[in-house]
Amino acid sequence: MHFHSGKKALHYSYLNKPLYKRSLAIREKSLGPDHPDVATSLNNIAVLYNAQGQYDQAEPLLKRSLAIKEKFLGPDHPEVANSLNNLAALYVSQGQYAQAEPLYNRSLAIREKSLGPDHPDVAKVLNNIAELYRIQGQYAQAEPLHKRSLAIREKSLGLDHPDVAISLNNLAGLYDTQGQYVQAEPLYKRSLAIREKSLGPDHPDVALSLNNIAELYRIQGQYAQAEPLHKRSLAIKEKSLGPDHPDVAISLNNLALLYYTQGQYVQAESLYNRSLAIREKSLGPDHPDVAASLENIALLYKATGREKAAKVLEKRAAAIRAIKR
Repeated sequence: MHFHSGKKALHYSYLNKPLYKRSLAIREKSLGPDHPDVATSLNNIAVLYNAQGQYDQAEPLLKRSLAIKEKFLGPDHPEVANSLNNLAALYVSQGQYAQAEPLYNRSLAIREKSLGPDHPDVAKVLNNIAELYRIQGQYAQAEPLHKRSLAIREKSLGLDHPDVAISLNNLAGLYDTQGQYVQAEPLYKRSLAIREKSLGPDHPDVALSLNNIAELYRIQGQYAQAEPLHKRSLAIKEKSLGPDHPDVAISLNNLALLYYTQGQYVQAESLYNRSLAIREKSLGPDHPDVAASLENIALLYKATGREKAAKVLEKRAAAIRAIKR
């Protein structure tokens, strides 16, 4: 499954990167390298890099943006909270959860103090902290944060806002992860309906919802319902994000898993291998998602009588899992 972090969907803005870079150059020259407007440009470029999975390029830009904002705006300014949130989201994308949590918590404290407890930006950080807990299996801590985030968004933004869809999707994902499928399905479907209506049928967030509903069906053995949703999700992602994006790897992996579950090993293997290649390239060789791909391929090798090759992959996956994060 894949869940939305609550970051703004900037996938469609890739073409803006040259404009952002030009803006940065102009601002650095005319305002100096440490001006708050320079920090804004650095942040915008970094968020685009992060959305594209180019994490190594994003991190130094986010750190420099944060340092400028802290110096000129003070440590408790809402713009500092934005930078802390974005840097934390970058660490989550890389599986560096221990680095992310204190940044999210500091961002939340700043926003609650400066904006009030019921502001949409508070809901955004609550959502992100809840997702961080979910990823690490801390479900009891995650649920009240997701529910509070959803309540704030419904009250402040309206029932059909895309950010409400994010909270619905992620609360559904929390239930899904715990096997509470009856609670998850209506939330997933409401999230999808909002996204299709507000964002259009070919938006990356629509693809995320389709993927999650498809996975819900697969887990329950409803394979015929799952396959067209996975294929539509994959097609949207390839078109909107490009063929080598980490989110494409998620859809490839999940479609492969659907075929594997039905014993269609030839179809599954090619998709698993493509997913692994994308993850190694975009996330690095030691990312938890790489380990997941290796484990899935190892299971396929075992199912097709390739025990020796499977053990090699299992050993590599175990080494990745053993890395402290």
